[in-house]
Amino acid sequence: MIRADLTERRRTNRLKAYRPYPKQEEFHAAGAEYRERLLMASNRFGKTECGAAEMAVHLTGQYPDWWLGKRFGAPVRAWAAGVTNDTTRDVVQAKLLGPPSRREEWGTGYIPGATIGDVATARGVADACDTVSIRHRTGGFSTLGFKSYERGREKWQGAGLEVLWLDEEPPMDIYIEGLTRTNETGGIVYMTFTPLLGMSDVVHRFLEPDDASAAA
Repeated sequence: MIRADLTERRRTNRLKAYRPYPKQEEFHAAGAEYRERLLMASNRFGKTECGAAEMAVHLTGQYPDWWLGKRFGAPVRAWAAGVTNDTTRDVVQAKLLGPPSRREEWGTGYIPGATIGDVATARGVADACDTVSIRHRTGGFSTLGFKSYERGREKWQGAGLEVLWLDEEPPMDIYIEGLTRTNETGGIVYMTFTPLLGMSDVVHRFLEPDDASAAA
């Protein structure tokens, strides 16, 4: 019985077991200095795991002892995004919440099950979430919205955000629109992807930045 309880706690609190590789830890730490970050690496490096863990940390306020990156002392407004509605659900949402088609397992991703509050599902995309409320350690609730690049720049307008995670490379207009959402809050934008599009405008922004606002 005790062993079963321990297994269940581990299954529903994946975040507590997260231990980054040195390069991932360096990426997290850079958030304390830079508003814009890119973790660009080959496949199977753990880029999405890294992005999901960071998002969960900010949403819950459960910063581990080793954390040297950006910290928010209150609940945050955040978006997590992928290329299409389906890939956002199957990759980003799955890493954060758990298997999309098995709601009884929502809470087995990087966001601890005990912190998940209300969930609003998306229209027209089976098993996809639109917004989720996450209990912050201070007692309030953070808000997480799921987005995709295929919806177009207009769907990215309006909201102020503290945190934006882009998994896979976005078009430049989407990136700039997302960055604009964090201007008034002094929030952060970070991306995790393999550079399949070569020296695109987005990649160029980080490899040859015009100023010190970005870190690769």
